[in-house]
Amino acid sequence: MASLQKSNVQPFGMKDKLGYMFGDFGNDFTFILSSSFMLKFYTDVMGIGAGTVGALMMAARFVDAITDVTMGQIVDRSKPTKDGKFKPWLKRMCGPVAIASFLIYQSAFANMAYGFKLVWMVVTYILWGSIFYTSINIPYGSMASAVTSDPKERAELSTWRTIGATLAGLVIGAGTPMVALVVVDGQTVLSGSRMTIIAGVFSVCAIICYLMCFNLVRERVEVPANNQKLDIGKLIGSIFSNRALLGIIAAAILLLVAQLGMGGMAGYVFPNFYNSKEAQSVSSITGTIAMLAICAPLAVKLSTKFGKKELSIVSCLFGAASYLVCLVICPSSPYVYVAFYTLAYIGLGFFNTVIWAMITDVIDDAEVKNGIREDGTIYAVYSFARKVGQALSSGMTGVLLDMVGYSQKTAFDPDVTKGIFNLSCIIPVVGLSAVALALMFLYPLSKSRVEANVAELQRRHGR
Repeated sequence: MASLQKSNVQPFGMKDKLGYMFGDFGNDFTFILSSSFMLKFYTDVMGIGAGTVGALMMAARFVDAITDVTMGQIVDRSKPTKDGKFKPWLKRMCGPVAIASFLIYQSAFANMAYGFKLVWMVVTYILWGSIFYTSINIPYGSMASAVTSDPKERAELSTWRTIGATLAGLVIGAGTPMVALVVVDGQTVLSGSRMTIIAGVFSVCAIICYLMCFNLVRERVEVPANNQKLDIGKLIGSIFSNRALLGIIAAAILLLVAQLGMGGMAGYVFPNFYNSKEAQSVSSITGTIAMLAICAPLAVKLSTKFGKKELSIVSCLFGAASYLVCLVICPSSPYVYVAFYTLAYIGLGFFNTVIWAMITDVIDDAEVKNGIREDGTIYAVYSFARKVGQALSSGMTGVLLDMVGYSQKTAFDPDVTKGIFNLSCIIPVVGLSAVALALMFLYPLSKSRVEANVAELQRRHGR
């Protein structure tokens, strides 16, 4: 069923962009905290092995295979309200997702029995990621196509969403190490009690950001409820026959393996290899500056001129090359390492900036082929893929840390820390190179194909 442009709401503008930015700001107050610090919290504070924590993060994705697609179907089949079809979920679920995130980081349980700590970690992580984060992130991501039907404006929304994530990354990445890391007997270690306080503060901030998104964004494209009878076999078939969706899923998983691998290893390479919490904080600041000063202002212009797919391939290869040089040089100064980290962040940053607009391109492509608009379902499948990428990154990081012999007792052993440095470079080199290959050979939506789809949908909808 065609989606229709509403005529009785204010035109798309800065309020929508700022509101959408706040939405991902809220998301990442819990998401980035989990991907960057949960593994270290449970290894260093709670005393659970890195491989065990990583295994949990990977196993939880089997739950997401059900909850993500279920939430996508719920969203697609829900009827629009006076606030829109997608926005109401932000208000409904912002409290539960924030509380669940806070419960993950309870250092008061550090001296409890190992079995209790393991069960607590499993239950709170699944509640946060598989249930509550899913129930707010999928409607939020699906909402972009209801805010505007214009490809350029959607690219702007994608850019502002990335700005929100970048600002959250700055607050979490720069602020958390300076507060949570303390020096004990000359060694930089994580304070469990401080992490608990930080998690609580970030949960409150997440709620505020979600409510800002709810109040600023307007849904102006009507997306009617999908009332067709659910056919699981047909749904699975349509997913696996959608080459554009499979291509962006592969690229997204590999991007998150690279990006979250960088973030996760930063929690070890700076305090353990370089013994510098300051450099870890600086890396977050420089990465943020690079995103805001280079990627955000140029992404729309470059993607409009060359295409989102084409821009992303080149930028990811640049990021991979940056870390390859760092691996070969092995700088002794943490700030030289920060420079390579920043260059790689620019490389992945362009793809990160336009990827949300690429999802709307995939949704458009599916509508051109099938005649049905399934924003929630397609975004749910993509969201599940992102969680797989998050899990693979955390699981892989945990397993690789085990392989180099990392534990509470060996955290500052020279052989172990050298292995940590090598991993911190190899993970993004392999990950970003693989992203470029996935976009090159799997993802079919070139600049010309996207423009043709937009023209066809405008013809069908009479716009």
